[in-house]
Amino acid sequence: MNFAASFFIKFKHIYPIAILFVLSIITALLSLGIGEMKIPLASILHFLNDGNTMEYSVLHHIRIPRALLAIAIGGSLSLSGVILQGIYRNPLAEPYTLGISGGASLGITLAIVTGFYAISMLALPFAGFVGAFASIFFVYTLSIKRGAIDTNRMLLIGVMISFISSSFVMFLMSITSAENIPGIIFWTMGSLNESNPALVNGILILSVVSLAASYLFAGSLNALRLGEIKAKHLGINTQKIIRLLFILTSLLTGSCIAVAGVIGFVGLIIPHFSRLWVGNDYRMLLITSFLSGSIFLLLCDILARILMSPNELPIGVITGIVGGIVFIFIISRSQIKSRTQ
Repeated sequence: MNFAASFFIKFKHIYPIAILFVLSIITALLSLGIGEMKIPLASILHFLNDGNTMEYSVLHHIRIPRALLAIAIGGSLSLSGVILQGIYRNPLAEPYTLGISGGASLGITLAIVTGFYAISMLALPFAGFVGAFASIFFVYTLSIKRGAIDTNRMLLIGVMISFISSSFVMFLMSITSAENIPGIIFWTMGSLNESNPALVNGILILSVVSLAASYLFAGSLNALRLGEIKAKHLGINTQKIIRLLFILTSLLTGSCIAVAGVIGFVGLIIPHFSRLWVGNDYRMLLITSFLSGSIFLLLCDILARILMSPNELPIGVITGIVGGIVFIFIISRSQIKSRTQ
């Protein structure tokens, strides 16, 4: 292979990541300046060095935590979505359709209703993870047929677990005290208003560490694209890999929901865009999905602040509307393309 061909291959792999990284920085800077109090981008660094101004308080206590949270939550949900779609080889697989989010929602609602959340600031993330893990444990256990995992069966059971969890959440809301209901409703609509530095930094570190950990399974995910049987012939311990990936996605989803509430569609549509751009190689898909999810949630957060200014829309409303419209558009285009071929 000559130098020009080698350079082209390396550039082909690097430039999408470089573009997305630059876009994520630009979008994050825009999110710092846009809102009820407009802060010029050129003045952000100046205000961050002047602790006596209102702009410093807004940036330090509100907008920087929100931007970091959007990067972490958007990246984590997209990463979970692309991993689950790789396991199932199904583009509709994501934390919400597999019951992981439903289980996390139920766990957090129980924590709010019982008062468990008041024990520690880590109580809600812990409850979310336990709920998510319990949900995927039931889905996994019920999906084993004749000693092997039936992925189609697992997808159907996951959808049912999600509906059951949602019903239990509504049941708990109907029997709990009136003072708990506004908190549960507000949480179910999603929000990036968490300003606790420990939680924000914790979910950011978790997202980056999980992204790095996911690369340990990139080769296995590429092999699973061929199907479990062929992956086994290639020497992949599919049962072990799937279990570990379920634990990883449960941890990510449960923590995201506990910190930011229910934010849908990110893990469903972002992997689609990433595949259209970089293909199906998980060495590229994992990082591009993470960065694309971060950019998408940052943009949705900006829209949530400016559409009804000075009021603010819940972030889950924006992701639901935008994500639903985009997904329908993608499906419609793919159907038209298939007819014309």
